[in-house]
Amino acid sequence: MKVPIKTKVNGKLYEQEVEARSTLLDILRDELKIKSVHRGCEDGECGACTVLLNGKPVCSCLVLAAQVDGAEITTVEGLLKGDELHPLMLAFIENHAVQCGYCTPGVIMTAYYLLNNLADFTDEDLRRGIEGNLCRCTGYIHIIKAIKAAKKCKDSGNWW
Repeated sequence: MKVPIKTKVNGKLYEQEVEARSTLLDILRDELKIKSVHRGCEDGECGACTVLLNGKPVCSCLVLAAQVDGAEITTVEGLLKGDELHPLMLAFIENHAVQCGYCTPGVIMTAYYLLNNLADFTDEDLRRGIEGNLCRCTGYIHIIKAIKAAKKCKDSGNWW
């Protein structure tokens, strides 16, 4: 059975019919061809498919596509300004927080949420904040360092 939905993805309005059993992950990857949203465990355990749904991080593998009717979704591509990388993305590059890159888009979306919603935080707060995003390569030290560097950038006004 198909269900009509209207949703805004990275600022662009989409109207489409989706299978009632399809997930947001299916729609983003297969229909809209957004490949930064990675298919990982498909159980909401790894965070590779994390996107912002109405401004909050969710595992897109756990959200039915029909549930996003009228919603706004942001993927890592939605943080770009043309070809210019978001300061958070640059902080990840500059602080060596990217290894294989599979978890990176999901971690960046979670970090973006944290940076926009926590006035101040400790390393432990960051560890708890990103605990739903599994990384097998970095050991999280560089990820925490990158998020802290991005906060300095945000606090200096270099943020969008």
